[in-house]
Parts: sequence; C-alpha cells; structure tokens
Amino acid sequence: QVQLVETGGGVVQSGGSLRLSCAASGFTFGRSTMTWHRQVPGKERELVASIQINGRNTNYADSVKGRFTISRDNPKNTVSLQMNSLKPEDTAVYYCNAKPAWGPLVYDYWGQGTQVTVSS
Repeated sequence: QVQLVETGGGVVQSGGSLRLSCAASGFTFGRSTMTWHRQVPGKERELVASIQINGRNTNYADSVKGRFTISRDNPKNTVSLQMNSLKPEDTAVYYCNAKPAWGPLVYDYWGQGTQVTVSS
C-alpha cells in the first residue's frame, strides 16, 4: 500500500520557521523524484521544490529560493522541507509528491497535505 504522510504543518508568525516531513512507503523511494507543492483555495497547485534521487540536485520556485531547503534521507524514505523566514503568502496546504526519476510516468503519488498558516 502506497503512503505519503506529511507532518509538521502548523501556525507560525511571519519570519518564523517550520520543517515539514514526508514519510513514504509502498514504492521504491530511492528511485523517485520527490517534490513539494502547495495550494491555496481557488488557485492551482504550485511546485515549491524538487529533489532528485542523489539528494544533491534540487530546484526551487523563485518565490521560496533562499528561504526553503528540500532534503531527503533515502535509507529512511523521508523527504523534508525546511522553511525559514516565512511570509503570510506562504500560507497554503503543502503536499508531498513522488514520481519515477526516469522512464515512463508509471506512478504519481500524493500525500494528503499539511496546512501551513503564517500570521502577519
């Protein structure tokens, strides 16, 4: 059974930090590109950050560069998102996603999401 379980969301004041974690099971984590997305009601889901299987190749949305850091622990099947200098516009539901790192898109897994609220 495939599971992606996000934790770590909550309410934080502007300028604060949160660390999101995503625990994966039921598929080959070490062969998956992992990404974090976020969504605000009424808007499309936005890609926030991605990390390749080697843990070194990462990409970020311009809006979070320099503030957010994505990382992964392949032996523990987890991916994390360290969020610093949070702004009210970072308020959203954050989702973890897994796709194959290469080849056809044979799977596209999503977690249930975790709410992040940044108060001004």
